[in-house]
Amino acid sequence: MAELIYYCGTMDSGKSTLALQTAHNHKSRGRSGLIFTSKDRAGSGVISSRLGLQSAAIEVDPDLDLHKLVVERLSLGDRIDYIICDEAQFYQAEQIEQLAKIVDGLGIDVFAFGILADFRTKLFPGSARLVELADRVNTLQVEALCWCGSRATHNARTLGGVMVTEGEQVVVGDVAPGAEIAYEVLCRRHHMRRVTARASRAGHTSPLPLPFTENE
Repeated sequence: MAELIYYCGTMDSGKSTLALQTAHNHKSRGRSGLIFTSKDRAGSGVISSRLGLQSAAIEVDPDLDLHKLVVERLSLGDRIDYIICDEAQFYQAEQIEQLAKIVDGLGIDVFAFGILADFRTKLFPGSARLVELADRVNTLQVEALCWCGSRATHNARTLGGVMVTEGEQVVVGDVAPGAEIAYEVLCRRHHMRRVTARASRAGHTSPLPLPFTENE
């Protein structure tokens, strides 16, 4: 039977690389499929890996009906054996439900890849719905590392080099040092203390274990 499988991890855990590898493995066995992505750092309609791999993909905008698109493709005679969904954390909850409908009603395997929580340690709506609906949720085995060498479990956003815990949930940034809006993976201890790699070099530590408040 077809399945909806969610592969999740932090940044730098190889999600897009695995998505591209999964697509390659299916293609090499003569299977045909669709690749979706949303807000990839390489631009619209592209799925890219930090290892340099990339592929054309269908951009998932908030108003795109995934189930309707797949049904239309099938009605035109296209063969769809599988679907790859990268950056699934950015999908709408309704779109995740459409993916489940594709699996159950059309018998097509869906492999989704994404980040569970944002820079505030809150679940992305798309990821939350995937955890609720997926047949399987698999944590990626490639462990990203905090600057201290411990396993990275949280994503941090920096603005002008300073870690922030407030703002819009979805802001596309970079991972390169010096970028105005950038992202970094940290262990829980250093995320709560707001100690990024740059802050550690400057000897800075926040007095509060953010994102919690003094009353919590």
